[in-house]
Amino acid sequence: MAVTNILIVGVGGQGTLLASKIMGKVYLEQGYDVKVSEVHGMSQRGGSVVTYVRFGDKVWSPVIDKGEADMIISFEELESARWLSYLKPEGVLISSTQKLDPAPVIMGKEKYPENILNKISDMGTSVISLPADKLAEEAGSPKSANIVLLGAAAKRQDIPKEVWVEAIKTSVPPKTLEINLRAFDLGYRR
Repeated sequence: MAVTNILIVGVGGQGTLLASKIMGKVYLEQGYDVKVSEVHGMSQRGGSVVTYVRFGDKVWSPVIDKGEADMIISFEELESARWLSYLKPEGVLISSTQKLDPAPVIMGKEKYPENILNKISDMGTSVISLPADKLAEEAGSPKSANIVLLGAAAKRQDIPKEVWVEAIKTSVPPKTLEINLRAFDLGYRR
């Protein structure tokens, strides 16, 4: 199998690292060679965070270059635009419709761009957008938006849903398991 490249992008504190950990478990369980590389940036201050997930028969490097990502999972709209150049022309962008103001917007120096996902789609990119934050609240916790997005990504891969569910069971605290399983299911249905 050729190497599959997935970029997970978001803002510090959104759970990108947990999502990449679960993905890594799933791909290892399926017998793939897996490399996961986390780039934190200013994650503790709400800065951009990116994680590279690569899997296949043999993966030599954990890094994804521009134009190589088969899938980008974006936890926030502006991050979709920031990392779009990494997506292959035939790749898919799965993005939350959540908007988190970066520092220049908070300080009143810039305005948050409008219609980001529509503009990306208009360029010919395959975009799957979903209100991950709202679906997470429906599942029982706004902190489970990462698992909602994981569900949407899992649906688009040739790996049984049960494998994803088992990886979630071994990755989240027991007290949050039911919420996370509901969140995954809500994303998987999108």
